[in-house]
Amino acid sequence: MCSPSARQSAHPSALSGATSVAGRSAVWGQVMATIVAQDCPMHGPELLLLLLGALLVTAVARRVNWSAPLVLVGVGLAVSFLPGLPEFALEPELILVLVLPPLLYSAALDSSYHNFRANLRPIGLLAVGLVLATTVAVGLVAHAVLPGLSVPAALVLGAVVAPPDAVAAVAIGRRLNLPRRTMTLLTGESLINDATALTAYKVAVAATLGATASWGGSAWTFAVAAGGGALVGLVVGVAVQAIRLRLGDGVLESALGLLVPFGAYLLAEEFGASGVLAVVVAGLYIGHNSPRTSYYTRLQDTAVWRAVDVLLESFVFALIGLQLKTTAHAVQITSGLVWAALAVLAATIAVRFLWMYPAAYLPRLLFKRIREREPSPGWRATTVISWAGMRGVVSLAAASALPLDLPGRDVIVFCAFVVTVGTLLLQGLTLPWVIRKLGFRGDEERTDALAEAQVQHAAAQAAVQRLDSLVEEGDGTPEHIVERLRIIAEHRGNAAWERLGRQERESPAAAYRRLRRTMLEAERAVFVEARDEGRIDDEVLVRVLRELDLEEAALSRE
Repeated sequence: MCSPSARQSAHPSALSGATSVAGRSAVWGQVMATIVAQDCPMHGPELLLLLLGALLVTAVARRVNWSAPLVLVGVGLAVSFLPGLPEFALEPELILVLVLPPLLYSAALDSSYHNFRANLRPIGLLAVGLVLATTVAVGLVAHAVLPGLSVPAALVLGAVVAPPDAVAAVAIGRRLNLPRRTMTLLTGESLINDATALTAYKVAVAATLGATASWGGSAWTFAVAAGGGALVGLVVGVAVQAIRLRLGDGVLESALGLLVPFGAYLLAEEFGASGVLAVVVAGLYIGHNSPRTSYYTRLQDTAVWRAVDVLLESFVFALIGLQLKTTAHAVQITSGLVWAALAVLAATIAVRFLWMYPAAYLPRLLFKRIREREPSPGWRATTVISWAGMRGVVSLAAASALPLDLPGRDVIVFCAFVVTVGTLLLQGLTLPWVIRKLGFRGDEERTDALAEAQVQHAAAQAAVQRLDSLVEEGDGTPEHIVERLRIIAEHRGNAAWERLGRQERESPAAAYRRLRRTMLEAERAVFVEARDEGRIDDEVLVRVLRELDLEEAALSRE
């Protein structure tokens, strides 16, 4: 969103691996300068227009049960050449510092630490091994089809398009009920692969600009980035969790949580570590320990981060589509360049298949311990994961962040755009068909329901025992109150069992929820009418509505 001169001065320090502390400290300053710069073509009204339009398209897509990310990309492509439309330039500093951290943090909060740890080996093969293999393979193909692109510059392109973005794939997978382990692998890959790709990107950019880089030095750079990022993320997570437990104020706890992704990212980058990994580790730690926070904080955090996710995801996918006009103006498009870009797209898709099947089965053949500890991946899961390699805004941001004097920069940006949009539309639009054709569905629903019913029964018994112990201590609670609490505990224990079977008639628990919601609606209407007539104040209405809303929320199950 800034002038070329501003971009050229910002990018090397922000993304290309400046080694000095001063250089790394300049990242935040560059971001702030980007936001307030007077020569940026996308000002407040244009940004507001983009956000409102993206949310409107997302609302329509959700209403008709379509994949919102894919619809946003398609609409962005369609409207990018409308006359009079302002130029929505993708500014990499905003994406990589202000948009990527909260999206990664929110995904990490929702991820299961236990599932992540149980699948750490296959996640590592995807997020590290596949990313590096894609960087090399795509780089070699790009150098072959684009002879004017040097090998280091071709590896830059490989690193740019290496990391898949699982947002669209996860949205489709949830809608079609993919197995939990497959969803864990896709989500885990997307949480870590950006760190691998951006580290490879820094090394390749440095080599293209003439800096010497050895394999040992590159490996050390990656080790420092990964280990340092994980350590910083863990420290931030432990510190923030300890502070939140002592605040005792849900609003302040949620406000502090909003700062975590930016704080973890910038602190890690300050020490030359991976800000992406720091955000992910902090999110995993805080999410794993969220049951220890207050109910108010959990409810509020869920609402806040869901809203943040919708806003940022709508923004970035709409922005991807809108880059068509900017990209077309930046390079002289010829038939040869188009065919070369399509070859890079084909290589990007093919290398994922060529990696997935050996990576899924060879370790199981070679190591007995892996066969004993991990379930068989199955060819259906391997095929779905292979096809779910859509690229996202990180690839475009990394391409846009290249120094303006980098040889072959415009070609790299164009190829990155073709790969990003091509994978989103080609693989994203056909992934639901592939899943249905393979008959690949998760079967955890009944297992989860049985486990929930067993634990809920034990929890209800524990609740009644705690109640009885309080009554025996003689706390003076009236008997009818005690009996009512026993009935509520019994109701909760039975409700989980009722959900297990197929009910020809409405279950008692379902009937209770339906009737109680109707009663709450009637109560709500009376209070609103009383406020409108001036019989109660707005403060009274807000307080009562919150009580009714919380009760209705407790009756609802997603």
